[in-house]
Amino acid sequence: MPSHQPQVYLVDASIYIFQAHFSPFVESFDEKGGELSALFGFTQFLLQFLRRTKPTYIAIAHDESLFCGFRHELSPDYKSNRELPDENLEMQLKGCAEICSIFGLPSYASKVYEADDIIGTLANSVRQANSSTQVIIISKDKDLVQLIESEQDCVWDYNGNRRRHLNDIIEEFGVTPQQFPDYLGLIGDSVDCISGVPGVGPVKAKALLQQFQDIDDIYANLDIVSSLEIRGAKGLAKTLEENRPLANLSKQLATIVCEIQDKQEAFGSASLKNLELGSPDELKFFEFLTHYKFRDSDRNRLTSLFNNLNSE
Repeated sequence: MPSHQPQVYLVDASIYIFQAHFSPFVESFDEKGGELSALFGFTQFLLQFLRRTKPTYIAIAHDESLFCGFRHELSPDYKSNRELPDENLEMQLKGCAEICSIFGLPSYASKVYEADDIIGTLANSVRQANSSTQVIIISKDKDLVQLIESEQDCVWDYNGNRRRHLNDIIEEFGVTPQQFPDYLGLIGDSVDCISGVPGVGPVKAKALLQQFQDIDDIYANLDIVSSLEIRGAKGLAKTLEENRPLANLSKQLATIVCEIQDKQEAFGSASLKNLELGSPDELKFFEFLTHYKFRDSDRNRLTSLFNNLNSE
């Protein structure tokens, strides 16, 4: 890749940590039988990913804001279907942060902002510095499609080997990436306990957003909504009017933050230089394997992947 067109990988860590934790195909224990599947699976993912992509610029975004982030203050119901990690998983999450440092991976976390916001802010920052930067988001989370700005960008579900580019997103959802927060504001998102507008599903939301630019534009033209060729258009206009605060709140919850003012958040001022991949620390890697007491079979598997990290 030419130097004038940087390629930046932004990794949503939680997806790959919890996929490993809950997967029936990933099973790892320490020497005493303690669960290590999340830590083993995430470490294995990183080693395989780094060998395959050989990134120059990369960042790992961790989630630490469950029940304490700004969205929870806006809506106590937000992600109320989640549970805080137990002691064992908390230990593994700490290990996941440690292994990123050992591999020389720039990593960020926040008690206020989610991993999506970290990714959004970093993407915005590198694009402002160089508009030709290619942003590749590593996640299967559909919410992140709103960050795609050009055809060169994509959201890459690495384990599923599926890449969503700009045209793929428009074809799949019927709205542009920029309209995706409005789309979720209308239909809601049960995964994150975002209610949306009652009775508005994907078909109606898509029809509205193909006619109007965003939620504000919809509400500025409610008189037109009632005459659109949408099934139940008159009732839809009334429902929208009655649920305007809910629509706005739902959109706010679904919108990824791409710029922050808080100087205490390291990711808010990160530059492309800060996202350079460092060198892995071999000594600390083997200390890591010993500290977490991986069984010999898992230790050997990770060691083999580590030794092959720089091979062709």
